[in-house]
Amino acid sequence: MTGVVGYARTVLAGGTWRPDRLDAFGDEVLRFHDVLRLLADDLESEPEPAGDAFRRLLQGPLADVMTHAGQLALLRRLAGSPVPPENFMLADVGAHNLGPDQPPPAAPKPGWAPDQPPPAPGRRLTQGG
Repeated sequence: MTGVVGYARTVLAGGTWRPDRLDAFGDEVLRFHDVLRLLADDLESEPEPAGDAFRRLLQGPLADVMTHAGQLALLRRLAGSPVPPENFMLADVGAHNLGPDQPPPAAPKPGWAPDQPPPAPGRRLTQGG
């Protein structure tokens, strides 16, 4: 995901994104948050990017990163370390918390437990309904 966020920066500033390989996963996590902060700074410093940069950012690398976040959530569940479900409309998402220390869910799903399987997909019918 760091590569995708780094590429997103090139949409605004041009150039290329070719990061060095890091040996430790923890270092990569820190670099991801650093690059995310740099992208946020880029967006704040250019309130009106030229042409259709915002559309290209959203439809390209930012949509890609959101897809990867969902894939990682799925892989974590399969690995036995699920991400707590949350109402992201109420989540504390903003430029003030782009680092690795994230706040707890603002609106966690009531009754959720990491050791319980997710409910089956589909509409839940109640008795008489």
